[in-house]
Amino acid sequence: MRNNLKTAVLLAGLGGLCMFIGSYWGPTGVVVGLLIGLAMCGGSYWASDKLAIRSAKAIEVTAEQMPQYHAIVADLAMRAGIPKPTLYVSPNPQPNAFATGRDPDHAAVCVTQGLLQILDWDEIRGVLAHELSHVRNRDILIGSVAAAVAMGITFVASMARFAMIFGGGRSDERSNPFGALLMVILAPIAAALIQMAISRSREYEADASAARMIGTGEPLARALEKLEAGAERVPVKVNPAEASAYIVNPLRGRNASNLFMTHPPVPERIARLRSGAWAV
Repeated sequence: MRNNLKTAVLLAGLGGLCMFIGSYWGPTGVVVGLLIGLAMCGGSYWASDKLAIRSAKAIEVTAEQMPQYHAIVADLAMRAGIPKPTLYVSPNPQPNAFATGRDPDHAAVCVTQGLLQILDWDEIRGVLAHELSHVRNRDILIGSVAAAVAMGITFVASMARFAMIFGGGRSDERSNPFGALLMVILAPIAAALIQMAISRSREYEADASAARMIGTGEPLARALEKLEAGAERVPVKVNPAEASAYIVNPLRGRNASNLFMTHPPVPERIARLRSGAWAV
């Protein structure tokens, strides 16, 4: 409950930032900022699953092709009380996985070839429990909305910068050019930081939910150890906007800045799983 409340507050903060930047153009700009935020959220809501699957070059696999994959997900979906998602495999050599879709009825789970090569099926079960927890908790929608609003803020800030360069915006005596410049520079950074905070918060909750779902945190803990090492060893090109969807940061091998971490530190996630804190 506390985690969900924190997420709601952070999402509200993103929406407020979008409207705040729009205020550069006065009351009309506030409305425009709100509409841009809503438009970004709507597009993300309807298209997030298709975009993620296409970006990963993933292929749907049937129960005949991968019976164990389907059997594990069917069992976990029943435990979670959600429909069985569509299952995909990506040719990505980096060991990783993600879930996508706007709600449990339109969800998909994808694992990479790299993951299938280094994890045993007990560890894969832990990973899949984590991904189905995201589906049940609607974290995919929350993350998509956060990313969309963050993009909207960046877009509106860019518009404000152009307006400052070529003229436009507020011209009344209360306008402060230095303050406006500071706003359009710092607002996208603040939006990115809020988006990352939302992502980290949802990862902790998905870990705990996965452990409760299967009754132990050990399989997921072992999987995270291997996946983290694999992400460092096998760097891949992933759209930074989609990095938060993966179970471990796919940009880990590219020395991504800690300031904009999309995931909590893996050692801390493992420690929580093995401490039994998830059972409380």
